[in-house]
Amino acid sequence: MAITLTPVNRNLETKVTFCYLEFEDLFAVLLVAAVMNFASRIVHGTVGGIPASILVQYGVPLSIIPLLMVFKYGKPRGYAKDLVAWHLNPRRYCGAARDRNEKTRNIQEA
Repeated sequence: MAITLTPVNRNLETKVTFCYLEFEDLFAVLLVAAVMNFASRIVHGTVGGIPASILVQYGVPLSIIPLLMVFKYGKPRGYAKDLVAWHLNPRRYCGAARDRNEKTRNIQEA
């Protein structure tokens, strides 16, 4: 009886990209598109003969795609997510440094 072999993809580290953007970046573009859809209902007027609401609703999300492509060129996977997390988290520069707010008592042993 022969053993049946099934081909298995061994390259699990391959980045899944669409338009040179990672999957997480597309969520960011969709989030901005949803916010700009709401903002376009507030904005009135024209810019160069084009209604400003149309520019805000479609122009901002579409302009973010090439900006993200240029910003992320040559960066490792998850760079944008890590950058945002670094800016949002409190600073922890060195675990060995003394805490500036630490109150110490001078206890003398008898």
